[in-house]
Amino acid sequence: MKEETMTNDAEPRQLAPTQFASDGAESEGVHEEMSWTPERPSTPPTADDLQAVFDVPVKVQAVLGRSRMDIGELLKLKPGHVVELDRRVGEPVDIFVNNRLIARGEVVLIDSALGVTLTEIVRQDR
Repeated sequence: MKEETMTNDAEPRQLAPTQFASDGAESEGVHEEMSWTPERPSTPPTADDLQAVFDVPVKVQAVLGRSRMDIGELLKLKPGHVVELDRRVGEPVDIFVNNRLIARGEVVLIDSALGVTLTEIVRQDR
């Protein structure tokens, strides 16, 4: 493969300062900062406004509880071992959407599958 180098034989040249108009008068080399704040809609979005995002997939998790252990304990785990969680039977489980807590609920049995009945919607300040 042939290696090529690019050269610029053009002479260096002086660039003229940028000119901006400010209050009808031209100022050489002065930049006026402009800020723009988007307008907030006067009414909250409706279901029709959100139609474009209805098919976007999200990850939903129902977390029964948590446990902490060191790596040594983790490596000793085998089938039949029980990992103790930080929740009691009957306590609500946490519902996460895209790793953000949004609700709590009770575990229910639907035919032969597990489900969660929402009991509380969690409000989080952004």
